[in-house]
Amino acid sequence: MARIRIGVSGWDYDQWQGDFYPERLARAHRLTHVGERFDTVEVNSTFYSLATRRAVDRWYHSVPAGFVFAVKGSRYITHRKKLAGVETALANFFASGLLGLGDKLGPILWQLPEQLHFDAERIDRFLGLLPRKTDQARALARHHDDRISDVAWGPHDRHRLRHVLEVRHASWLCPELVTIARRHRVAIASSHAASWPYTEEVTAGFVYLRLHGPGRLYASPYGADGLRRWSDRIRAWHEGREPADARRITDRSPPARKGRDVYVYFDNDAGGYAPHEALALRDLLGADDLAPRQP
Repeated sequence: MARIRIGVSGWDYDQWQGDFYPERLARAHRLTHVGERFDTVEVNSTFYSLATRRAVDRWYHSVPAGFVFAVKGSRYITHRKKLAGVETALANFFASGLLGLGDKLGPILWQLPEQLHFDAERIDRFLGLLPRKTDQARALARHHDDRISDVAWGPHDRHRLRHVLEVRHASWLCPELVTIARRHRVAIASSHAASWPYTEEVTAGFVYLRLHGPGRLYASPYGADGLRRWSDRIRAWHEGREPADARRITDRSPPARKGRDVYVYFDNDAGGYAPHEALALRDLLGADDLAPRQP
């Protein structure tokens, strides 16, 4: 059954203490608090450095069954290497511990730098390297280098891996990217912010929405009216439709689905807007469409 998952981008924010987090809540218990209120979260730390087996194990046991971690891909791959010559870096990324999340491993988000222009050959090659199943990720991880000393292979199951591309330069919003993303079944993130290009082109069997704030980046609220507008759009995607005024790159029909999983992450964390607006959006959408939270 297609589900809507709503959460926040990251959880280790001191400014949330005494607001979303109780004043006396220990820092080590912040993720548990998030897991009691949401069914998903974006992991930001993996963008800045490789995960560790110990950290991943802690994340896994801090949240209930049914919870999903969306994981940001390494900026070494996207920003330093700019997607080229990344085979070993990808192996290190998957060997670092992420596969230890098992069935709690959700979409992997590849956020591109603002200065990177569209390059069809480069993005096509990169997306072709990405593993689509956990067993493929384990096979890739075996090619890690000596940066990884404690490999976490995860459970020896086989389930799908979803990938998402977040672009931040206008040159990427072109029909050729849509063709490439569809061929690789990779979603183009609908990444809402005043500073970056925005699209709602559906290129995969799921939708990935990032809400960075409608005004000041990371530090502005959507408010009640804005959240109602987002809830209408999310319902359309979830039901296999599109919003009537969808911001498209092409006029091609999206991949047909009776229903779509929709992942929504609030990244307007400054001022504590993100968790409160995520909770408010959950209430607007109602329990029937949301992924069930298990004790």
